[in-house]
Amino acid sequence: MLIKIYGSAVFGIEATTIVVEVNIDKGVGYHLVGLPDNAIKESNFRIAAALQNNGYRIPGKKITINMAPADLRKEGSAYDLTLALGILAASGQIKSDNIQNYLIMGELSLDGSLQPIKGALPIAIKARQEGFKGFILPKENASEAAIVDGLKVYGVENIAEVIDFFDNDVPLQETHVDTRQEFYEHLNLPDFDFADVKGQESIKRCMEIAAAGGHNIILIGPPGAGKTMLAKRLPSILPPMTLHEALETTKIHSVVGKVKNKGLMSQRPFRSPHHTISSAALVGGGSYPQPGEISLSHNGVLFLDELPEFERRVLEVMRQPMEDREVTIARAQYTVTYPSSFMLVASMNPSPGGYFNDPDAPVTSSPAEMQRYLGKISGPLLDRIDIHIEVTPVPFDKLSDDRKGEPSVDIRNRVEVAREIQTQRYETFKDIHYNAQMGTKQIREFCKLNASSKELLKNAMQRLNLSARAYDRILKVARTIADLESSENVGESHISEAIQYRSLDREGWLG
Repeated sequence: MLIKIYGSAVFGIEATTIVVEVNIDKGVGYHLVGLPDNAIKESNFRIAAALQNNGYRIPGKKITINMAPADLRKEGSAYDLTLALGILAASGQIKSDNIQNYLIMGELSLDGSLQPIKGALPIAIKARQEGFKGFILPKENASEAAIVDGLKVYGVENIAEVIDFFDNDVPLQETHVDTRQEFYEHLNLPDFDFADVKGQESIKRCMEIAAAGGHNIILIGPPGAGKTMLAKRLPSILPPMTLHEALETTKIHSVVGKVKNKGLMSQRPFRSPHHTISSAALVGGGSYPQPGEISLSHNGVLFLDELPEFERRVLEVMRQPMEDREVTIARAQYTVTYPSSFMLVASMNPSPGGYFNDPDAPVTSSPAEMQRYLGKISGPLLDRIDIHIEVTPVPFDKLSDDRKGEPSVDIRNRVEVAREIQTQRYETFKDIHYNAQMGTKQIREFCKLNASSKELLKNAMQRLNLSARAYDRILKVARTIADLESSENVGESHISEAIQYRSLDREGWLG
């Protein structure tokens, strides 16, 4: 008897429906075809134990299972439940009248209980698009899949529940999630607040500018100056995610299985990988491509602490994704693209000893050692970072001051006003929402300078030997400073302040 049952495979952040054809005929054998990986090939052992422990069995006949399209590689253990039900239906152990109306996924334990899967959200989106009546999956993934409107989602704990549903018409409990209500209920500030930061007013100003325009920023300062503390508080002043951004972010995290027992993500991600990370882990890839840290930071912040300690080749592969705001991973059989629109926040010591710009500490590194240390970061990568700012240690009198600093909520209010100005400015542009995303055409249109501002910028370009990309970065930052002041035009004061935020371009840093 031939039965068709439906599962799904995730490539990139999009799902593809997989037709599992199960045929049982005379003879003996178990044949699984359609490019399954080892985890799927081993499923027959899990399925046999799970069925036996629930009063069923794999028939002693010739079982042929095809996973179509047969030319697409399938991976993972999430097909266990699909294959098990297909075998039961094809062997006549359960009814098969209604089974083709549902998309079914889940990993089986030996006792028949279900383990969570990856990619529940993109699979649910595909199931709705293709008109399936419902989606049956492990209970831990139900709230994630139920984000999708117009699709019945059933979270189950054991294969016995699914068998009773198809064979005995025992109803399954549908999972309901009010996406909008859940999203807006959980919109609140992160745990870290700028009110806890003592002193560092100029650095806070830089962080506000970076948040307002979506600019990349690098903090240069000695150990203990507060670089990491400041970086962790940046998400608290970023504008809240829109519902569209939340769905897109949740989709990426769903692919790597980081949304278990959760619904929609409402907080912007903050990722801080260790400096020993590989290029595949940072950008994405692997034999079965997965999103890397830059994609998991999409719509949020990627913090690279001690930037020169990262391998140079790892940092270099970030250059193109930073420009394109997406990363494409090509394989011989297919190509996947992951979004990667993130704010880069990097920190570094100014020298190998760490105390080059600390007025109270001796310089212990030679000029050659400093040049070698700073040379680990390429010029093209630094050019893609809009704001370079020095962080100096906080004096004791400010550290011991009991007064709170300006809270994040007040800073975020100003940032939101500036972002609203940018939203209105770029409403006719499809892929531009804030100043850091401007291309050359938009820079020329929205960052026009008067004669004195042009002369100021010209002198700075010549004195600091800045690249054309650095020129554009200065104009973008100046545009954001003007937006924070609700100024229609970019003035001399805005250009002057933006030039100050190119510390690593100044003589004495990189030679």
